[in-house]
Amino acid sequence: MFQKSKRKGWKGKDRRHDDTVMKDAMESDIIIPVMGATGVGKSTFINTVVGKPVTTVGHDLQSCTKHLQHVIIPCPGDPSRRIVLVDTPGFDDTYVDDFEILRRIAVWLAYSYSKDRKVAGIIHLHEITQNRMFGSSRKNFTIFNELCGEGASQNIILATTKWGDITEATAQKHQQQLLSTFWRDMISQGSRTAQFRGTSESAWKIVSLILPKSPLILQIQRELVDEDKITPETKAGDALRIELVEHR
Repeated sequence: MFQKSKRKGWKGKDRRHDDTVMKDAMESDIIIPVMGATGVGKSTFINTVVGKPVTTVGHDLQSCTKHLQHVIIPCPGDPSRRIVLVDTPGFDDTYVDDFEILRRIAVWLAYSYSKDRKVAGIIHLHEITQNRMFGSSRKNFTIFNELCGEGASQNIILATTKWGDITEATAQKHQQQLLSTFWRDMISQGSRTAQFRGTSESAWKIVSLILPKSPLILQIQRELVDEDKITPETKAGDALRIELVEHR
């Protein structure tokens, strides 16, 4: 089931000495990066899944996640396997450049892929108080699409957060707008949607949507490892460059 590939070793052109990577990964690990804009609730989601504080939660516009952090928990129903939740920094960080954020994410993913550790699926969080994609949310979603690439949609969960911050009627209206506009194409290609209501039950429901999935290779992993590119040369790098030029 977990057969090794014959891929050449990754040269790691983009990697730096202080980069966070997962060196103790196992072939049977279920790796799930959690992505989204700064302040959307990625750390809160992971803490809720785990059932205790394991990552720092920010309470303002300043990001608390500057490097990737991974948390390992047992897989329910199969203690021989582990779930690895990866807390990723968002773009528009208070102190860290957007290209540096992308590089750190790319390096973590490339290192894992170079060691034959594939991603099971990705959870992309969006704050339900926003009915449309503005600023950081739009940028994160655009780059996210290029980072994943074609064929990844079936392993992606589009989940909304912060339902308690607005009325239920308004939240439902915002969700319908997301479903009919920004998320429409990904849903048609197999992405699932879910709601994180701040409870353990809702968090685990989201994770459980990924557990049966077959692992996949993301576009940025192929570009960095198989094609020997550096992050600025990838499609995600191109997308970020365009976003920055258009919103100067």
